Amino acid sequence: MDFLSLLKIDSHNMGTSTGSVHIDSAGEKLDSYSPVDGQLIASVITADEAAYDKLINTAAEAFIQWRLLPAPARGEIVRQVGEALRKYKEPLGRLVSYEMGKSLQEGLGEVQEMIDICDFAVGLSRQLHGLTMHSERPAHRMYEQWHPLGIVGIISAFNFPVAVWSWNAMLAWICGDVCVWKPSEKAPLCGIACQNIVREVFQNNKVPEGVSSLVTGGRNIGEWMAADNRIPLISATGSTRMGKAVGTAVATRLGRSLLELGGNNAIIISQEADIDMSVRAALFGAVGTAGQRCTSTRRLIIQESVYEKVKEKLVKAYQQLRIGDPLDEKNHVGPLIDRDAVKMYLQSIESCKQEGGKFVVEGKVLEGDGYESGCYVQPCIAEAKAGFKIVQQETFAPILYLLKYKTIDEAIAIQNAVPQGLSSSIMTLNLREAEQFLSTAGSDCGIANVNIGTSGAEIGGAFGGEKETGGGRESGSDAWKAYMRRQTNTINYGSNLPLAQGIQFGI
Repeated sequence: MDFLSLLKIDSHNMGTSTGSVHIDSAGEKLDSYSPVDGQLIASVITADEAAYDKLINTAAEAFIQWRLLPAPARGEIVRQVGEALRKYKEPLGRLVSYEMGKSLQEGLGEVQEMIDICDFAVGLSRQLHGLTMHSERPAHRMYEQWHPLGIVGIISAFNFPVAVWSWNAMLAWICGDVCVWKPSEKAPLCGIACQNIVREVFQNNKVPEGVSSLVTGGRNIGEWMAADNRIPLISATGSTRMGKAVGTAVATRLGRSLLELGGNNAIIISQEADIDMSVRAALFGAVGTAGQRCTSTRRLIIQESVYEKVKEKLVKAYQQLRIGDPLDEKNHVGPLIDRDAVKMYLQSIESCKQEGGKFVVEGKVLEGDGYESGCYVQPCIAEAKAGFKIVQQETFAPILYLLKYKTIDEAIAIQNAVPQGLSSSIMTLNLREAEQFLSTAGSDCGIANVNIGTSGAEIGGAFGGEKETGGGRESGSDAWKAYMRRQTNTINYGSNLPLAQGIQFGI
C-alpha cells in the first residue's frame, strides 16, 4: 500500500525516536493489526526505561537551543511541516484509515486538520503577545511576557491518531517548547509516519535532535511521563479514567496537565427545528468514526411534539447506512478499533435493555465477507430515559439514545445532567431558545453549537470541555498559553526606589 513508504520499514521497529535518530531499546514487541481486515500491518519495539530516560535527556538538551530561536523562525519551520503534510496527505490519510478504521474521507480530513493547525501556528508565531500595565509608582514600567515551559509530553488516543498530536506539537514548537509524544498503542504506526515526515523537515533546517521525539509503548510509558519532573506539562487525551490517573500523578509533583477526556454529547431538537437538518446532524454525529469520537452524539433530546417524526426519519436514515471497508468511499461506517471495543458495545446494549430501553434499530456484530476482523457493528438507536445509568456513561461505539422533553428548561437540564461536559448542540429556528442555550443558564459544556451537530470542531476555536472532560483547551484561540509560562516584569528607570502601596521604608 502507498502508505508503507511513510513507515520506512527498514527502521520502523524503534522504541524511541528523536527528530533525527533512533534510540536503541530492549523493550517488548508491539504488533499493530488493522481493524479493517484483521491483518498485521507492522510491529514496533516499545521503549524500555533506559531508552526512555535517554530520550528525555536528549529532549531537555534540545530545549536549551530551540528556545533561543526567534518565534517567527520556529514558525517558518512549522510552515514547512505543513507543506510536507500537504505532500503526504493522501498516504498518511490512508494509513490513518487503515490502522484506526475511520472512513478514508475522515482520515484525509484528519490530515487536513494537521495542515490547518500548521497554518494557524505560523501566524501565531508572530502574535505571542503580552500585556503592558500602568505602574502605581512613578518612573516605572510594567509588562507581561510569555516564555516556553520546556518539554511537553503528549499522550494521544487512537481515535484521532495524528490530529490531536499536531494540535499540541505545532503550538508547543512555535512557543519554544520541545515535544515527547506517546501515540496510542492501538495506532503506533501513524505516530511513526508523522515522526518520519517531521524528521525530513527538521534535518533540512538543522533543528536540534530532540525537538520532536516519539516513544512507543503501553500504559507504563504514560505513567513514566506523568511522574517525570523533567516534563513540566503533560497533555493527555483519552478516557476520564485515564485522565484522573494522569492528572493525579502530575499534580502530585506540582506539574501542569492539559486533559481532554470523555464526552457524553447531546443534541436538543426543538419543535421549531429544521427537522431534516437535525436528522443529518444527528446521523453524522452518532455514526461518524463509528461513534468513536469524543464529540460523537450519544443522546438526542427531542421535544415531544416532534419526537415520533424525528425517530421515523432517523430509523429510515440508519437503514441506508453502508458499513464496510473504510477505504471504500462508498461506505459510511467502518469498524470499531478492536474486539475489546466490540465487547463494550455489546455490554452497553445489554445494560440499556436491562434498564428498560427499547431498541428501534437493533445493534449486532456483523459477520460474513468483508467483516472477518470481527470489529464491524451495526449502529443502533434506543429509546431510553435520562436517568438510566448507561445513558450517564460514555460508550465509545455507535449507540444513540433518544430522550423526550416538554420545555426548553427541561431539555437543558437533561443535557447538563451527566458527568461529562465536552460538546453540545441545539437545533432550533427560535432565537430565544438558541440564546438561552448559549447563556449562563444554558449548556455547561466547553462547546455549545446552534444548528450544527456536536462533532466537527474547527481548529480556530479553543477545543475542550468541563467537568469530567478535564477542563483543558487545545488548538485555537489563546490555547497557546497552556504551553508557556507567564512572567510579570517591572522596570524602574528613575533615580528613586518607591515601594508599592505607598509603603515607607527609609534608611
